[in-house]
Amino acid sequence: MTESTIKIRLMKPEDFDALVRIDEKVLKASRPEYYEMKFDKLFKSKDFLPTSLVAEDENGAVVGFIMGELYMGEYGIFREEATLDTIGVDPDHQHKGIGKLLIDEFLDHLKTLGVQKINTLVDWNDSKLIHFFSSNRFSPSKSINLERNI
Repeated sequence: MTESTIKIRLMKPEDFDALVRIDEKVLKASRPEYYEMKFDKLFKSKDFLPTSLVAEDENGAVVGFIMGELYMGEYGIFREEATLDTIGVDPDHQHKGIGKLLIDEFLDHLKTLGVQKINTLVDWNDSKLIHFFSSNRFSPSKSINLERNI
């Protein structure tokens, strides 16, 4: 499988099981409730434009995905920023450029919608993910995420 055999397309409701399967392979934990919430927002809410994508191999199997949000505000006017909140590539297909293809297509799609900036959060201790985003031209933002345990 090469980059040229990968097809990127908009996510569909039928992709649910494939995303849960990939996510479980990556994280070693099943999170169907997370994806139910994401899919409800993605496919049932009128407040969000479709921005989430999947990568298919030459056989049409989903081998990766990227999810984000572009909030449609009052009167259909949206902000110039979007979020990338979930990305996953099947471990059997990692290190073949699929993640980069997904990000590039995601950004191209958002540009056509007028988005000028994309944000994502990464765990400070996840050096592999930080490296991945850095190699895809993400950099630390000027905002600092603060937290407090209660």
